[in-house]
Parts: sequence; C-alpha cells; structure tokens
Amino acid sequence: LQLFRQMQLEGVIPTKVTFLSILSACASQGALAVGKHLHALIIGSGFDSDVVVGTAILNMYDKCGSLEDARRTFDTIPERDVVCWNAIIAAYAQHEQGKEALRLFQQMQREGIIPDMFTFVSILSACSH
Repeated sequence: LQLFRQMQLEGVIPTKVTFLSILSACASQGALAVGKHLHALIIGSGFDSDVVVGTAILNMYDKCGSLEDARRTFDTIPERDVVCWNAIIAAYAQHEQGKEALRLFQQMQREGIIPDMFTFVSILSACSH
C-alpha cells in the first residue's frame, strides 16, 4: 500500500493490474478506508466496468466486512460471470446470510450462468449457517 501511495505522489498512472494488486492488499489487511479511496480512483479511471476489477472490488469489501458495499458493487457490474456470482454468493455465506446466498444462486441460474464447483461449495457453506 505504501508503494501505491508513492506511485500516486510521483504521478504514475495505475494500470488494471496495479489496481488488482492493491485491492488484494487492502482485502488482506482489512484496509476498508484505503479500499474505498481506491474504488473511487478505479471509477475515475473507467476500470470499474471490467468484471475482473469489479469482482476484486466486491471481494475487497467482503473481506473488509462491508457486505453492503460488496452488494452495491455487484449490482453495478454490467456483465457478471460465474466468478463474480461466486464471489457475492460466498460473501453472503461467510456473513451467515444463507437465504440471500440461495436467492442469488437461483437468480444466477435464471440468468443462464452455469454454476461450477466453487458455486456449490459456497451454497453448501450458506446452508450450514
């Protein structure tokens, strides 16, 4: 995170890969405030419509304990893939909101997204809560 701050001070424009790395660091450190600042920068850069970046933002919010922000992010991702769906389903399962995880699983299927093994692991986790 300190290296990213230094990049900003030196005027280096972050790439998609830079944003993904910093989002991962925020998630692992529980740095919600930095993550929110980063999210604003990502919106300004136009990378927020990318499903990979959007899913990384969603994961960061989840790992930082902000399920509400994770859901808001999910809802703004224009074209969600199975990885994105898995991330939001797992987030609800981890926050012991199994009914919403199951509802999202059903919505995922209605939208034609085919579940994978990670989807089913998250659903099993959701059912255990």
